[in-house]
Amino acid sequence: MSQGSQPRRFEGRVALVTGAASGIGHAVTLRLAAEGASVFACDIDAAGLDSLAKEEPEGGGRIVTRATDVRESGECRAAVADAVAEFGRLDVLGNVAGILRTGHVTDVTEDEYRLMFAVNTDAYFFLAQAAIPHLLTTKGNVVNIASNSGLMGGAYTVLYCMTKGAVVQLTRALAMEFLKKKIRINAIAPGGTETALVAATTFPDDVDYDLIGRYMVPRPMAKPDDIAKLFAFVASDDGRNIHGAILSTDGGVTAG
Repeated sequence: MSQGSQPRRFEGRVALVTGAASGIGHAVTLRLAAEGASVFACDIDAAGLDSLAKEEPEGGGRIVTRATDVRESGECRAAVADAVAEFGRLDVLGNVAGILRTGHVTDVTEDEYRLMFAVNTDAYFFLAQAAIPHLLTTKGNVVNIASNSGLMGGAYTVLYCMTKGAVVQLTRALAMEFLKKKIRINAIAPGGTETALVAATTFPDDVDYDLIGRYMVPRPMAKPDDIAKLFAFVASDDGRNIHGAILSTDGGVTAG
């Protein structure tokens, strides 16, 4: 099925998506726009956003870009405000932006620690905090991109596991706080996905591959559009009964 033949589940709706210049965020942006959404696409990569802006969604949705450094809480709040000013409402917050660093935990610097939490965890909190008042008005929802690493331990990725574990708990805690409100908060936990982020990942020279093998499966990695399809389902009315869920899409790596 081509993007042009997709259902228009987001007609008249507005989504803010971070990490939109590449990988999963790029795929989510195009998927939502193909289904009729107006998407406010944010990323620190201005050149990548310029390329995205030149792509024409087959479904007729609009894409407006904003260079955004989600490490800054003020930028998170400004992005939400600008999205609402641009489109008049907000229905979906897609917290997708993320970074990955690997290595021995004893080699992690404080700057690396602060950077990883700023992008992978802090931004999700501040964007949700700014977006929720608008989402309550539209009966909208938040979809956070977590990871299988937030559900299990992983050698050489201690810091990444910590940040994604925090996203899992942020999702669950927000879902409980707004259990009686007309808003939904969920997370998707991908495993290995064919993105530039993953392709650039390296491990220490003295890596113990037996430890890495404990969380590898023989199935192929996902493609960004696989995650985008699930995102669109969860964020649409088709997912109206899904709230507080951490949806694994990892080829079975967390099954046992």
